Order: sequence, then C-alpha cells, then structure tokens
Amino acid sequence: MDVKQYMAEVGRKARQASRVIGAADSGVKNRALIATAEAIAESREELIEANKLDMVNGAANGLEPALLDRLELTPARIDTMIEGLHQVALLSDPIGAITDLNYQPSGIQVGSMRVPLGVIGIIYESRPNVTVEAASLCLKSGNATILRGGSEAIQSNQAIAKCIGKGLSAAGLPVDCVQVVETTDRAAVGELITMNEFVDVVVPRGGKGLIERISKDATVTVIKHLDGICHVFIDDGADLEKSFAVALNSKTQRYGTCNTMETLLVAKSVASRILPRLAQAYIEAGVEMRACAETLKILPDCTTATEEDWSTEYLAPILSIKIVDGLSEAIDHINHYSSQHTDTIVTESYSNGRRFLREVDSSSVMVNASTRFADGFEYGLGAEIGISTDKIHARGPVGLEGLTSKKYVVLGDGHVRS
Repeated sequence: MDVKQYMAEVGRKARQASRVIGAADSGVKNRALIATAEAIAESREELIEANKLDMVNGAANGLEPALLDRLELTPARIDTMIEGLHQVALLSDPIGAITDLNYQPSGIQVGSMRVPLGVIGIIYESRPNVTVEAASLCLKSGNATILRGGSEAIQSNQAIAKCIGKGLSAAGLPVDCVQVVETTDRAAVGELITMNEFVDVVVPRGGKGLIERISKDATVTVIKHLDGICHVFIDDGADLEKSFAVALNSKTQRYGTCNTMETLLVAKSVASRILPRLAQAYIEAGVEMRACAETLKILPDCTTATEEDWSTEYLAPILSIKIVDGLSEAIDHINHYSSQHTDTIVTESYSNGRRFLREVDSSSVMVNASTRFADGFEYGLGAEIGISTDKIHARGPVGLEGLTSKKYVVLGDGHVRS
C-alpha cells in the first residue's frame, strides 16, 4: 500500500463528507447514532470474534496485562458502547445555535453561531470502545472524523467501523463521515497529522510518548494534554473532615487516571492535625508517600521527596507531600510544577477560594471537591473526546461544544454602512 496516497484519499473523502454531515439536522444525526447502536447489538458475536483475534495477537506480541485488559471487548463493554450511543443521541445539538445576538448602533444585529470544526483526526491506543465514543461525538457535533487506532486493535476497530457504516447508511449519511484507517503502518499517523488541506484538528489519546510525538510533528492544530500533575491544597483553617475526604478520594479512587492527585500541599498551621490521619489511610490503601523535610518531622517513615517528584505524574499509588506556609506559597508551587490539568483547594475561606480560582493557571480549578471530578461526564458534558490543557478554544474536558467553533452572523434589513 502506498500510505501517502491512501491517506490523501481518506482525507479527500473526509473533507467531502464533512460538508454533508455539517449541514445535517439533529434528527438525521440521531438516527445514525441509534442505528449504529442497533448494528452493534446485532453484531455482538462478530465483534467478540474479531476482538479474540486481537487478544491472541496481543498476547503473542507480549502486550502488557494492563493493555490487554483495555483491549478486551467484554459483553459489558459492548453494552456500555450501545448505551453511550443512546446517551449522545439525547444530548443537545450545539450546531446552529445563535447566541449573544445584539443590536448595534447601525441597526444591524450581530451574534455568534456554533459551527463544526470540519474534519477531526483522532489517534488512540488499545481501547476499541474509543472508536465508538469518538465517532459518536464527532457525528453529533457535525464533524467528519478519521480514526487511527492502535495496531493491536485493528480487527476490533474494523468490525466496529462496519457497524458505524451501517448506522450512517441507515440515516442517509455518507459512510465516509467516519473512516477507520485500515493500515497499521505508522507512516499513516505522520500523514494524518500533516494533512492541513483535509484535516482541521487532531486529538491524540494515549500515553505521553504518543502525545509528545504528535505535538512535535503535527502541522495540524492539536487538542491535547501531556501530563496530569494534579494538586490538592489544604488551606489554613480548612475543615478537616472535608480535607480528609477530598485528599483521600483524589488519590485513591483510581490511580492510573490523568485527574488523580499526585502532590498534596498542606498549610503549616494544620499539617500536624491532618497529616497523621491521612498518612494512616494512605498506608492502608498501599500508597507510598514521598515527603518534604517539614513533612518528615511529622511523618518520619516517609521517603524523602526529590525535586523530580514535584513534577512527576506517577499514575501509581505514590504521592508527594509538601508543607507550605500558606496560600501564596501553594499557588506559586502549583503554577511552577502543575501540568495545568486540575488543582483543588480545601478551604472555609471565601476569599481564599476565590483567589485560588483566579490565580491558579489550570484548565480545571476546584474548591472543596476531589480532582477526580475533572471528567466530561461529571461536568455534565455527556461524554468527552479528551482533555485539553492548552489555551485554545477548548480547555479542560472536551465535549460536543469543544468540537465546534463559532462564526459571526449579522442580520440586517437592507442596511448599508455610511
């Protein structure tokens, strides 16, 4: 296969299809989503058989147990895929919505209309359910999409692609609205992220290595986040019960997610009252604690933290702990070491909470809530395509609205400029 020629053809088809899906009304898009759900339900056996081929090949190629787990399509995961399609169909369609329509002194009305981005390329690893999630969100937001999954999931993704094609056809939409790249050649990724004439945005979903490569080599705009170095700061005078609950949940609810706390900051005035209790809970949960010199005076059995620990995303039961003088030092530490993902303060002070919200430069900033809430579903977005820590139009969890742009609309009645 000539990868360059193949990808150019994929891009050309996507661009043509984007004009059709971009003009489709909500009813048509919802019919495609429901029909896709029905096709998946009818194709359960085919999906499981295709997935078995990927699982066998993955095991033979030495795929790690955690990746094999992500790769597997269980009946429950297929049910989740079907339910997800129905949920996206129920979401409000952002396309065509006009906001901020106001009269100007000239007599014209000026407002903003939500429009699709156009063609979205999505590059991801392991999990075949992402194929359905990404396709459904792009479809509902009026975008054509090119999906490039990992080579380890090629059979599963192709089987899912057939179901999506059936759903699109049933609604009278071009099957090219959603294309799953058929080649496992890595050169396809290089082509996808540099096809500016066909692709408007690229969204990488995967490990840090993948995202770094995409960010470095792409000429197309990238929606991404590299690290999730998330902080919880326990403020002077914080409610200790709230502090315990938020700090424990932020770290131990799940370890391998990008919104898991990696560094706990504690105001000096409350450290001796909250840290021993938290440390015992972390020990019971199997969390290794790496502490600053001040923390070691209270928790002498902890490992000494190094400079590298403050800028490390562990994705594991490991936690860095630092005692700070107060709010100013906490904000300075976060803005220096944070990956601008999610940071939270536990405080009873309205003014301190407001200052934290204003001065911490992250895509999600919270007061008295676990960092684990930084998620499209928890934010009421229905679902998410990923999380962005960049300062572009989409920041934080990226749902339907994040897959759209705006254009100005002007309404007149024969108005001319004098």
